[in-house]
This record gives sequence, C-alpha cells and structure tokens, in this order.
Amino acid sequence: AKLADYSNVKGCTVFEPNGYAIWEKMQQVLDKMFKKTGHQNVYMPVLIPESLLRKEGELIEGFAPECAWVTQGGSGGDLDERLAFRPTSETLFSDYYSAKVKSYRDLPKLYNQWCNVIRWEKETRPFLRSREFLWQEGHTIHETDKEAQEEVIRMLNVYKTFFEEYLAIPVITGRKTEKEKFAGAEYTYTVEALMYNGVALQSGTSHYFGQKFSKAYDIKFVTKENTFDYAYQTSWGVSNRMIGALIMVHGDDNGLILPPKIAPRQVAIIKATSDDETKWKEASATIKSALFHGRNGLAEKLAYKADRIAGAATEKASYTATAYKPNGDYNKPTTESMFEDIV
Repeated sequence: AKLADYSNVKGCTVFEPNGYAIWEKMQQVLDKMFKKTGHQNVYMPVLIPESLLRKEGELIEGFAPECAWVTQGGSGGDLDERLAFRPTSETLFSDYYSAKVKSYRDLPKLYNQWCNVIRWEKETRPFLRSREFLWQEGHTIHETDKEAQEEVIRMLNVYKTFFEEYLAIPVITGRKTEKEKFAGAEYTYTVEALMYNGVALQSGTSHYFGQKFSKAYDIKFVTKENTFDYAYQTSWGVSNRMIGALIMVHGDDNGLILPPKIAPRQVAIIKATSDDETKWKEASATIKSALFHGRNGLAEKLAYKADRIAGAATEKASYTATAYKPNGDYNKPTTESMFEDIV
C-alpha cells in the first residue's frame, strides 16, 4: 500500500503520499467536527522551557522519562536552561491562558492544535508507537467545573462518532483507572478501538484537569460575583495511531481496505484486457473527465464510494471497480460495471 517507510532516524517513520493522504482525510473530517462544536485552531511552540514543564509535578513525573531535550543552541554553546521537545502541550496552553484569562468574560476558550510531538519510546512500531507522531490536542478552559466536565464528554462522543461512522471501527468508551489516567488529570476517558481479534487499542482520550493546572500556572479570573477563582481545564486528543487501527481492522491478506468515507482515492481505473494502449488511455481520460463533471449520471453511480479494485471485464467496457454500497455495509464489496454508458 506504500503508506510509510522506515527512516534513518531511529524510531521515526516516513509518511509516504498514500499514508499522509489518509491522515489529511482524517484531519479534514475531524477539523470540521471540532469547528461545529465551537473550537478554533491555534499553534504553540515545539520547545518547552524545563522550568515551565516542572510547574505541574504530576505531569513532569509522568513524562520525564520520554522527554527529548535541547541543551545547545547553534554554535553558542550550552543553553542557560534545557528545552524539551513537546511531549504534550498542557504547560504551554496553561502559560498562555494565565496571561489571557482575567475575567469570566474571557471564558470559555476552546482551542485545538494540529502538530507533531516527540516521546522517546523504547519500542516503536509504524503508526502505533513512534518517537515522533502526528496528532491533534484540544485544550479548553472554562468558568465552571460543570462546563468543563460537559466538554470532556462532548469531545469523547465526537471521537466515538468519528470512529464508528467514518472509520467503521467499533469502539468502547469508558473511564480509565487511577493508575492509567493521564499524568496530572483528575480523571481520563478513553476510546478503545476493537481490533478484528478482539484486542482493544487505545485510540483517543479526553481528560478533566479540574483546577490542577490553573493553580500551578496561576490562571485566576474575576467571577460574576466579583470574586477570584481558578479556571477549569480539559484536554483531548487522537493521533496517527488511527491509521494503524484502520489497517488492523479492515486490512486482510490481499492488502489494504479503507472505509469509503475516509478513503483518499475513491475509484481507480484499470485495464482488464490487452487492447491497444492508446485506445484505453483515451478511454481512461474520458472516464476521468466524466467522473469529475458528473456526465451521464456517473457522479450518482459513484456515490458507492469505490475504494478497492477488482479486475473484471464487462461486455462493453474494459474497466471495473469494486464499490462499497451506500447501506453502511463496509465489509461486503461488490464488483459492478460503472462506465459502460460512456465507453
């Protein structure tokens, strides 16, 4: 499928065009879902000063073994303070919010970030666990505990909807144990994707921080009652591990299979006979043009969201595609001629 390759950077993966196209498709769909729930995109620095990271004790304790550090800048010698490559961005968002949130009128702030993170994993596997990976991390801040806890469940359900309706992956959602929760969180909810063999893969999380980070980073605001209070925070995220889940759930011995709503390439035109090269290239160009412009009803016929190709000929055309029917049954492709009207 040519999704990824190993790189000379130990523990890191090269995303090839096919693999990155899947990530882009996931990003597009999720980004729309986030914006429908009122979230905005921002971007934080990739480097975090050590002093900032250490302000929240549980967080640094949980991530210190996985942090990669910058200790020298250019040819200027050692830095005065070590800088961590972000393993996660709670500290940066909290530091930012401490400067921006002064009144209840400044709340809520519903921000999301698309970025990469670095965690120095000991054992790595492409798409599932690597030292650098792609993800999104939402960081929100609220006036009340009730609003923040509602946000945690709201985003958990957004993930659940995305997995079930777009990735066609069954999931179980639930609360993690105290031992398994995110470092620094009051509690963590998880999206566990079920693989074909019944094994669960943690594929997304939604965390409630309460006032822990607000107190550590002094995020205080003036309430409606004209008193001071600390804000309430959440965070939530999914990563390119979703691609690994797709492969393990839908792939088989014949190769990669993608659900139609997430497949970057919806249909492929293949040559099924030994006809003249020029003739079938011309026919392919005609078909391609018809697909893009919807001529002869082909756009409606291709609502099937074709993704996986089966080589079979028809009486009038030498082009076939395996199509997924629009009834939600992602596991039963059918071979059907779609192009005989124009060939």
